[in-house]
Amino acid sequence: MKGIALSAHHITARVGGVEVLHGIDLHLPEGRWTSIVGPNGAGKSTLLKVLAGLLPRGQVDGQVALLGRMLTQVPARERARQLSWLGQNEGSADDLTSYDVAMLGRLPHQPWLAPPSPADHAAVEQALRTTQAWDWRDRPLSQLSGGERQRVLLARALAVQAQVLLMDEPLANLDPPHQTDWLHTVRALVAGGATVVSVLHEVSLALHADDLVVMAQGRVTHQGGCNEVVTHRALEAVFDHRIAVHELFGQWVALPR
Repeated sequence: MKGIALSAHHITARVGGVEVLHGIDLHLPEGRWTSIVGPNGAGKSTLLKVLAGLLPRGQVDGQVALLGRMLTQVPARERARQLSWLGQNEGSADDLTSYDVAMLGRLPHQPWLAPPSPADHAAVEQALRTTQAWDWRDRPLSQLSGGERQRVLLARALAVQAQVLLMDEPLANLDPPHQTDWLHTVRALVAGGATVVSVLHEVSLALHADDLVVMAQGRVTHQGGCNEVVTHRALEAVFDHRIAVHELFGQWVALPR
Protein backbone atom coordinates (compact mmCIF):
# COMPACT_ATOMS: atom_id res chain seq x y z
CA MET A 1 0.00 0.00 0.00
CA LYS A 2 1.38 3.39 -1.00
CA GLY A 3 1.86 6.08 1.59
CA ILE A 4 1.99 9.85 1.48
CA ALA A 5 5.06 11.41 -0.12
CA LEU A 6 4.36 15.00 0.92
CA SER A 7 1.77 16.55 3.16
CA ALA A 8 1.00 20.10 4.19
CA HIS A 9 -0.87 20.90 7.40
CA HIS A 10 -2.48 24.31 7.91
CA ILE A 11 0.07 26.09 5.71
CA THR A 12 0.01 29.86 5.61
CA ALA A 13 2.80 31.67 3.74
CA ARG A 14 3.78 35.27 3.28
CA VAL A 15 5.89 36.79 0.51
CA GLY A 16 7.00 40.38 0.86
CA GLY A 17 4.77 40.73 3.89
CA VAL A 18 1.67 39.71 1.91
CA GLU A 19 -0.14 36.49 2.79
CA VAL A 20 -0.32 34.39 -0.38
CA LEU A 21 -1.27 30.96 1.01
CA HIS A 22 -4.18 30.63 3.41
CA GLY A 23 -4.43 27.55 5.64
CA ILE A 24 -3.67 24.87 3.06
CA ASP A 25 -4.03 21.17 3.88
CA LEU A 26 -2.74 18.79 1.24
CA HIS A 27 -1.70 15.14 0.95
CA LEU A 28 0.25 13.96 -2.10
CA PRO A 29 0.51 10.16 -2.53
CA GLU A 30 3.70 8.27 -3.26
CA GLY A 31 4.38 6.83 -6.68
CA ARG A 32 2.07 9.22 -8.55
CA TRP A 33 2.38 12.35 -10.64
CA THR A 34 0.45 15.32 -9.30
CA SER A 35 0.13 18.56 -11.29
CA ILE A 36 -0.74 21.85 -9.62
CA VAL A 37 -2.73 24.22 -11.82
CA GLY A 38 -4.60 27.49 -11.49
CA PRO A 39 -4.64 31.06 -12.78
CA ASN A 40 -1.75 33.48 -12.38
CA GLY A 41 -1.32 34.57 -8.79
CA ALA A 42 -3.02 31.50 -7.35
CA GLY A 43 0.02 30.66 -5.20
CA LYS A 44 1.15 27.56 -7.11
CA SER A 45 4.88 28.29 -7.11
CA THR A 46 4.81 29.47 -3.50
CA LEU A 47 3.12 26.23 -2.44
CA LEU A 48 5.76 24.19 -4.27
CA LYS A 49 8.54 26.14 -2.53
CA VAL A 50 6.89 25.52 0.83
CA LEU A 51 6.73 21.79 0.08
CA ALA A 52 10.44 21.89 -0.79
CA GLY A 53 11.30 23.80 2.38
CA LEU A 54 12.74 26.71 0.40
CA LEU A 55 10.95 29.60 2.12
CA PRO A 56 12.40 31.00 5.36
CA ARG A 57 10.65 29.74 8.48
CA GLY A 58 9.54 33.24 9.37
CA GLN A 59 7.43 33.36 6.23
CA VAL A 60 5.62 30.05 6.77
CA ASP A 61 3.23 28.81 9.44
CA GLY A 62 2.15 25.18 9.57
CA GLN A 63 3.97 21.92 8.95
CA VAL A 64 5.22 19.97 5.95
CA ALA A 65 5.99 16.25 6.12
CA LEU A 66 8.28 14.44 3.69
CA LEU A 67 7.88 10.67 3.49
CA GLY A 68 6.29 10.57 6.92
CA ARG A 69 8.75 12.86 8.74
CA MET A 70 8.44 16.53 9.54
CA LEU A 71 10.50 18.35 6.94
CA THR A 72 12.22 20.45 9.61
CA GLN A 73 13.45 17.28 11.29
CA VAL A 74 15.10 15.84 8.16
CA PRO A 75 18.81 16.78 8.01
CA ALA A 76 19.59 19.00 5.02
CA ARG A 77 21.86 16.46 3.33
CA GLU A 78 19.34 13.66 3.70
CA ARG A 79 16.56 15.93 2.43
CA ALA A 80 18.67 16.77 -0.63
CA ARG A 81 18.93 13.06 -1.44
CA GLN A 82 15.22 12.41 -0.95
CA LEU A 83 13.80 15.51 -2.63
CA SER A 84 14.95 17.03 -5.91
CA TRP A 85 14.00 20.55 -7.04
CA LEU A 86 13.77 22.26 -10.42
CA GLY A 87 12.61 25.86 -10.15
CA GLN A 88 11.64 28.59 -12.57
CA ASN A 89 14.39 30.53 -14.35
CA GLU A 90 17.09 28.60 -12.55
CA GLY A 91 20.65 28.87 -13.66
CA SER A 92 24.18 27.87 -12.86
CA ALA A 93 27.49 29.54 -13.55
CA ASP A 94 27.60 30.04 -17.32
CA ASP A 95 31.20 28.82 -17.51
CA LEU A 96 30.25 25.38 -16.15
CA THR A 97 29.86 22.63 -18.71
CA SER A 98 26.59 20.79 -19.05
CA TYR A 99 28.24 17.73 -17.52
CA ASP A 100 29.41 19.71 -14.48
CA VAL A 101 25.95 21.23 -14.00
CA ALA A 102 24.34 17.79 -14.04
CA MET A 103 27.01 16.56 -11.61
CA LEU A 104 25.79 19.16 -9.10
CA GLY A 105 22.81 16.87 -8.61
CA ARG A 106 25.15 14.26 -7.15
CA LEU A 107 26.58 16.48 -4.40
CA PRO A 108 24.21 15.13 -1.71
CA HIS A 109 25.62 11.64 -2.38
CA GLN A 110 29.30 12.60 -2.17
CA PRO A 111 31.46 12.84 0.95
CA TRP A 112 32.87 16.30 1.60
CA LEU A 113 35.52 17.21 -1.02
CA ALA A 114 35.50 13.67 -2.43
CA PRO A 115 35.73 13.26 -6.21
CA PRO A 116 32.73 11.83 -8.07
CA SER A 117 32.42 8.08 -7.87
CA PRO A 118 31.71 5.73 -10.80
CA ALA A 119 28.08 5.68 -9.60
CA ASP A 120 27.99 9.48 -9.80
CA HIS A 121 29.33 9.49 -13.34
CA ALA A 122 26.86 6.78 -14.36
CA ALA A 123 23.93 8.73 -12.90
CA VAL A 124 24.97 11.92 -14.70
CA GLU A 125 25.39 10.16 -18.03
CA GLN A 126 21.99 8.52 -17.67
CA ALA A 127 20.35 11.85 -16.78
CA LEU A 128 21.94 13.71 -19.71
CA ARG A 129 21.00 10.95 -22.12
CA THR A 130 17.44 10.91 -20.78
CA THR A 131 17.09 14.64 -21.48
CA GLN A 132 18.94 14.30 -24.81
CA ALA A 133 21.64 16.66 -23.60
CA TRP A 134 24.55 14.21 -23.75
CA ASP A 135 25.85 15.50 -27.08
CA TRP A 136 26.72 18.91 -25.61
CA ARG A 137 28.01 17.65 -22.26
CA ASP A 138 31.32 19.49 -22.79
CA ARG A 139 29.75 22.80 -23.79
CA PRO A 140 29.36 25.61 -21.23
CA LEU A 141 25.87 26.78 -20.36
CA SER A 142 26.62 30.17 -21.95
CA GLN A 143 26.64 28.50 -25.38
CA LEU A 144 23.25 26.83 -25.03
CA SER A 145 19.81 27.99 -26.08
CA GLY A 146 17.05 28.44 -23.51
CA GLY A 147 15.57 25.05 -24.31
CA GLU A 148 18.95 23.33 -24.16
CA ARG A 149 19.71 24.92 -20.79
CA GLN A 150 16.37 23.74 -19.46
CA ARG A 151 17.15 20.17 -20.48
CA VAL A 152 20.52 20.35 -18.69
CA LEU A 153 18.85 21.68 -15.54
CA LEU A 154 16.32 18.87 -15.75
CA ALA A 155 19.22 16.44 -16.03
CA ARG A 156 20.68 17.92 -12.84
CA ALA A 157 17.38 17.26 -11.05
CA LEU A 158 17.19 13.71 -12.41
CA ALA A 159 20.80 12.96 -11.44
CA VAL A 160 19.85 13.26 -7.77
CA GLN A 161 17.79 10.06 -8.19
CA ALA A 162 15.47 11.32 -5.46
CA GLN A 163 12.27 9.64 -4.36
CA VAL A 164 10.37 12.93 -4.75
CA LEU A 165 10.82 15.46 -7.56
CA LEU A 166 9.30 18.95 -7.45
CA MET A 167 9.31 20.90 -10.71
CA ASP A 168 8.09 24.45 -11.22
CA GLU A 169 7.29 25.18 -14.89
CA PRO A 170 9.68 22.50 -16.17
CA LEU A 171 8.45 22.92 -19.76
CA ALA A 172 9.64 26.52 -20.08
CA ASN A 173 11.51 27.03 -23.38
CA LEU A 174 10.92 23.43 -24.48
CA ASP A 175 9.49 22.86 -27.94
CA PRO A 176 6.56 20.42 -28.36
CA PRO A 177 8.72 17.33 -29.13
CA HIS A 178 10.80 17.86 -26.00
CA GLN A 179 7.67 18.53 -23.97
CA THR A 180 6.54 15.09 -25.08
CA ASP A 181 9.92 13.67 -24.06
CA TRP A 182 9.45 15.26 -20.64
CA LEU A 183 6.05 13.56 -20.31
CA HIS A 184 7.61 10.20 -21.13
CA THR A 185 10.41 10.85 -18.61
CA VAL A 186 7.92 11.64 -15.85
CA ARG A 187 5.88 8.56 -16.66
CA ALA A 188 9.03 6.40 -16.47
CA LEU A 189 9.98 7.94 -13.12
CA VAL A 190 6.54 7.24 -11.68
CA ALA A 191 6.58 3.70 -13.09
CA GLY A 192 9.83 3.23 -11.19
CA GLY A 193 8.22 4.31 -7.93
CA ALA A 194 9.15 8.00 -7.81
CA THR A 195 6.74 10.79 -6.89
CA VAL A 196 6.54 13.82 -9.17
CA VAL A 197 4.84 17.12 -8.36
CA SER A 198 4.78 19.76 -11.09
CA VAL A 199 3.41 23.25 -11.54
CA LEU A 200 2.31 23.65 -15.15
CA HIS A 201 0.68 26.43 -17.13
CA GLU A 202 0.04 24.02 -19.99
CA VAL A 203 -3.30 22.72 -18.73
CA SER A 204 -3.70 20.03 -21.39
CA LEU A 205 -0.29 18.63 -20.49
CA ALA A 206 -1.16 18.83 -16.79
CA LEU A 207 -4.15 16.58 -17.53
CA HIS A 208 -1.69 13.80 -18.41
CA ALA A 209 -0.89 13.53 -14.68
CA ASP A 210 -2.47 11.06 -12.30
CA ASP A 211 -3.90 13.73 -10.02
CA LEU A 212 -4.65 17.43 -10.23
CA VAL A 213 -4.48 20.05 -7.50
CA VAL A 214 -6.52 23.11 -8.50
CA MET A 215 -5.67 26.42 -6.82
CA ALA A 216 -7.17 29.90 -6.71
CA GLN A 217 -6.32 32.90 -4.57
CA GLY A 218 -3.94 31.04 -2.31
CA ARG A 219 -6.25 28.12 -1.59
CA VAL A 220 -6.73 24.59 -2.89
CA THR A 221 -10.19 24.45 -4.44
CA HIS A 222 -10.03 20.81 -5.55
CA GLN A 223 -7.82 17.75 -5.53
CA GLY A 224 -8.70 14.67 -7.54
CA GLY A 225 -7.90 12.28 -10.34
CA CYS A 226 -7.32 13.70 -13.81
CA ASN A 227 -9.89 11.26 -15.22
CA GLU A 228 -12.67 12.39 -12.88
CA VAL A 229 -15.49 14.56 -14.19
CA VAL A 230 -15.61 16.53 -10.94
CA THR A 231 -11.94 17.45 -11.47
CA HIS A 232 -12.72 18.66 -14.99
CA ARG A 233 -15.54 20.83 -13.70
CA ALA A 234 -13.31 22.29 -10.97
CA LEU A 235 -10.64 23.05 -13.56
CA GLU A 236 -13.11 24.79 -15.83
CA ALA A 237 -14.53 26.81 -12.94
CA VAL A 238 -11.17 28.11 -11.73
CA PHE A 239 -10.56 29.54 -15.20
CA ASP A 240 -13.99 31.20 -15.22
CA HIS A 241 -15.33 28.61 -17.67
CA ARG A 242 -13.19 30.06 -20.44
CA ILE A 243 -11.86 26.56 -21.09
CA ALA A 244 -13.63 23.22 -21.46
CA VAL A 245 -12.18 19.76 -20.90
CA HIS A 246 -12.79 17.27 -23.71
CA GLU A 247 -11.60 13.79 -24.54
CA LEU A 248 -9.53 13.67 -27.72
CA PHE A 249 -7.90 10.49 -29.00
CA GLY A 250 -8.18 8.90 -25.57
CA GLN A 251 -6.65 11.84 -23.70
CA TRP A 252 -8.21 14.73 -21.83
CA VAL A 253 -7.44 18.18 -23.24
CA ALA A 254 -8.45 21.71 -22.26
CA LEU A 255 -9.74 23.80 -25.15
CA PRO A 256 -10.89 27.44 -25.29
CA ARG A 257 -14.64 27.86 -25.19
